[in-house]
Amino acid sequence: MKVIKKSLGQMGTNCYVFWDEKSLEAAVIDPGFKDQRIVEIIEKNKLKVKYILLTHGHFDHIGGVSQIKEITGAKVLIHKSDADCLTNAGRNLSTAIGMPFDLAPADGYLSEGEKIQVGDMNIQVFYTPGHSKGGVCFLVGDTLFAGDTLFNTSIGRTDFPDGDLAELLSGVQKKLFVLDDNTKVLPGHGENTTIGYEKAHNPFFKGCV
Repeated sequence: MKVIKKSLGQMGTNCYVFWDEKSLEAAVIDPGFKDQRIVEIIEKNKLKVKYILLTHGHFDHIGGVSQIKEITGAKVLIHKSDADCLTNAGRNLSTAIGMPFDLAPADGYLSEGEKIQVGDMNIQVFYTPGHSKGGVCFLVGDTLFAGDTLFNTSIGRTDFPDGDLAELLSGVQKKLFVLDDNTKVLPGHGENTTIGYEKAHNPFFKGCV
């Protein structure tokens, strides 16, 4: 698997383009803002983008969806609990920053335990609400795309209308911290980390693991 990470927009949202090097089938995770660099990665590597995978529906993770879908025809997938974020500026929080926008509905819904095939890559879905109602993470081999669920020594905010701190902490402990300590964590913002490092150093879980 080849992965390229780009930080997009003023929010510094991490967008990931990853692909199977044999078939060139690819997926894009969280194109949060329109950015020609993502288009260039796709075109330069002659990628066949099969899916646009969304870890959740907040504006800074979906703002570039239409750009990527227009050039690739990829299917947009999101958890059903956040599906209305695509079509409702209030739900995706873009209204709160004074730049409301909405998008076309999703092409399909993600669910706990689902496995998505892209080339030879098997993408496993973990439902991890708490930052939003429909938060998910994606595990591909030894790499976890964590969205805004788990950061390097932090977690996603839970003070939004549909946030839930207890739910987020529980999901991380029960679903993510059971993964191998060497699992690489690629978050929605900030620097990469590992499951083992977060178990040992993340202050939100002191005394819990």
